[in-house]
Amino acid sequence: MESTLQRSLGVPGIVFMVVAAAAPITVVVANFPIVISESGSIGAPLMVLAATLILALFSVGYAWMTPKVPDAGAFYSYVDRGLGRRAGLGTAAIALFSYVLLTVSMTCYLGVQTGNLINLWLGVHIPWWLISGLMIVIVGLLGYRHIELSAKVLGVVLVLEVITVITIDVGVLASGRELTLIPFSPTEALSGVPGLGLLFAFLGFFGFEATAVFRNEAKDPERTIPRATYIAVFFIGALYFVSSWLVIVGLDGRSAIMASRANPDHVMIELASNVVAPILGDIVQVLVVTSMFACMLSFHNIVTRYLFTLGQRGVLPAALGRVHPTHRAPSTASRWVTTITAIVVFGSAVLQLDPVVQIYTWYSGAGAVGVIWMMALTSFAVLAFGRRHRNDASKAPSAWVITASALGGIGLLLVFFLSIGNLPELVGGSLSAIIWGVVLIGVFVGGCFLPGRVNTKSEKVA
Repeated sequence: MESTLQRSLGVPGIVFMVVAAAAPITVVVANFPIVISESGSIGAPLMVLAATLILALFSVGYAWMTPKVPDAGAFYSYVDRGLGRRAGLGTAAIALFSYVLLTVSMTCYLGVQTGNLINLWLGVHIPWWLISGLMIVIVGLLGYRHIELSAKVLGVVLVLEVITVITIDVGVLASGRELTLIPFSPTEALSGVPGLGLLFAFLGFFGFEATAVFRNEAKDPERTIPRATYIAVFFIGALYFVSSWLVIVGLDGRSAIMASRANPDHVMIELASNVVAPILGDIVQVLVVTSMFACMLSFHNIVTRYLFTLGQRGVLPAALGRVHPTHRAPSTASRWVTTITAIVVFGSAVLQLDPVVQIYTWYSGAGAVGVIWMMALTSFAVLAFGRRHRNDASKAPSAWVITASALGGIGLLLVFFLSIGNLPELVGGSLSAIIWGVVLIGVFVGGCFLPGRVNTKSEKVA
């Protein structure tokens, strides 16, 4: 049996995979109104800029560590190398838990959105869980095969999303609306509740951090992964920065706050219809569905690579680390992700949880907190690794890497504490927040005591 994965992903393929997980059209249509309404200001562009800068600083250390971490475990492997095996295993547990929650939340929301679209166009009502089940099967088939197939599917969806977002931007520019500069005012950005605005702006980037997960399938990973990371964060940041400003312009400046609060689900669809053509509003509704599908597929692939790496390192059953002889893909791990996703989705449906108000809100909120915590740990793992090897010229980080990692880590801790402070809103109330907080802590602590070999392959490279 072939023991290695197919190394076919170049920079474009990885960028497609991770930016598709960030779901640009969904962020513009769904997140931007939330950023504006929850913050109570039109300072969204500066909130996006702040998120971009924090993640760019994080990326410096993340990219620098790439040659020192030959595993595809991303956060798990980075924290393992910097802060030790126990912290690494705890991070692995949180990674699996968080990304499974994000996968399930997107699967359920996708079922609802697709059902709404079918009902709108055909007048036929299909239960959301039945549509979600079909999506699980399709994603499972794509994830089972080699990664190039997923990259091609995600590439097509991503290109359509970006073209649509840019079309809306151009439509606003051509509409003759006043190009107000108030959204770029620091005073405006700090008015209202800036913490919530920053948090939701930050969540719009989710997915970009997974570049290293595809290390074992990347061509020349020591160059491909850093390039893909930087391209992803700056591309997403630039697109969101410009688009958030033009959305506010399109909604007539300060009127954007009232419009976003009054009709958050359709305000962007109406804007697209008004500044371009009514048909674009219909296209946006379709692309929101395909965008969610792309996001679901990306998260599925991320969880699969974590299981694969943990299987190879003896933390989880070795079968998860097997490579399919034909597809040269982690097909066994992918099959397990499909099974786990199906169990959680249908278990949640049997419990009659609301797919949006409860499943999507609770699961994505808790998953988001977990991912932010892992990113903060990763920044400090880079600093710890550099400190341990400060006398080794080949492994010692430069002053710039140390400074960027420290600032990125501090920024991520700020976002993390904002997330904790707003966890009741993210997961549906104070009691839910306490329960999810206890669960997240329990998963991390429990993960610290998982079995597993100590720095096998990666120790040799160190």
